[in-house]
Amino acid sequence: MPCSIWFSVLMGIAVLACGLIVNHYLPILSKYGFLLPRGTFGWPLLGETLCFVSPHPSNSIGLFLQDHCSRYGKVFKSHLFLSPTVVSCDQELNYYILQNEDKLFQCSYPKAIHGILGEKSMLVAVGETHKRLRSVALSLVNTIKANPDFLSDIETTAIQILESWKDKRGVIFCDEARKYTFNVIVKQVLGLRPDQPQTRKILEDFLTFMRGLISLPLYIPGTPFARAVKARRRISSRVRAIIEERRRISGEDSKSERNGFLDTLLCVGTLSEDEKVSFVLDSLLGGYETTYLLMAMVVHFLAQSPSALQQLKVINESLRIGNVVKFVHRKALKDVKFKGYWIPSGWKVLPVFSAVHLDQSLHANALQFYPWRWETQDQTCKKFTPFGGGSRCCPGSELAKVEVAFFLHHLVQNFRWRTEDGDHPIAYPYVEFHRGLMLNIERL
Repeated sequence: MPCSIWFSVLMGIAVLACGLIVNHYLPILSKYGFLLPRGTFGWPLLGETLCFVSPHPSNSIGLFLQDHCSRYGKVFKSHLFLSPTVVSCDQELNYYILQNEDKLFQCSYPKAIHGILGEKSMLVAVGETHKRLRSVALSLVNTIKANPDFLSDIETTAIQILESWKDKRGVIFCDEARKYTFNVIVKQVLGLRPDQPQTRKILEDFLTFMRGLISLPLYIPGTPFARAVKARRRISSRVRAIIEERRRISGEDSKSERNGFLDTLLCVGTLSEDEKVSFVLDSLLGGYETTYLLMAMVVHFLAQSPSALQQLKVINESLRIGNVVKFVHRKALKDVKFKGYWIPSGWKVLPVFSAVHLDQSLHANALQFYPWRWETQDQTCKKFTPFGGGSRCCPGSELAKVEVAFFLHHLVQNFRWRTEDGDHPIAYPYVEFHRGLMLNIERL
């Protein structure tokens, strides 16, 4: 009897394994067969995901893409994030994907990302829901731009951060940049000052949230992912309380001081209460994470090229060579033919921005930090997409550049700095600095 039980268990395992293998490789046998891009599916279940996301300097495309592009070309098939995938390092296909959002392709992030961001997040929403949320986002960005205190708030925050350096010989710049961008965005979105207790509590939870966003999606107590989900709930609860308080004050006193962003958001009748809370979280995330990374990139690359200090074009060049966003997730909504290749409906599609930004055939001396190229190069061209493109292009991209420009202006007027050897931006694929970008500073 025990032998028969063990035999049944082993047979069950064998059948399951065979099923996983067949399911993994079956998409290769689609009706398009040899018309699919060349490539390989790697190991069953895992595919080539671990190699694709392996750490590498963010100003390179990494060994995986180098190898696959040399073997299969700029468009190839693979199996990534548990899905059959077409990877595009081709500027024309990338542009085609971005311009055909919700027509031929659709945003399709892994379920784990949905678990942390929330199902009502604009970052994962699709179709009419995304269009509705994006329309509100554009309106609120214009509200911030129109705020007469916006520029003075940014400048005041930058000066406060730099003043705190006056007696220091070194700073961990990523920490300082996080502090700066968070204080700016929390003031613009929630009307909170840096010295308020709520600001500190939200920042603590936000850091936990961000660590979970780039962790393994294991909802086990104590893991970064589980802590991030809980942190998001706490942030949502605090944001909901702030919204209720703002609504109460506005109702009691029509002459009360208004926070443009929040008051405008409260008046949007097309959003549910949960969507408004999620919208605030999206705004905090968008105004914090990518902006602080861009600041760190600029300061890092300027340390290698001091002669470019007076060139505000360093922001574009840092975006190009630093690649804050390496790629985005899409899926094909129908069978798509492009340049003789077929992309089957339902397959994941990954347009890789960094591959285009670092393509030697598109950018002269592409691996060199050279801000002066932007004196003649158009920043709206197909070969430069640091903020995405099409209907999902980041609505706050210009605000981010303004923040960085203000900080950079005061930084170069007051300090000189050197970075430490070996502290480079690394793509995991999310970008970070190993040691937080330690700067040795000298006040002018």
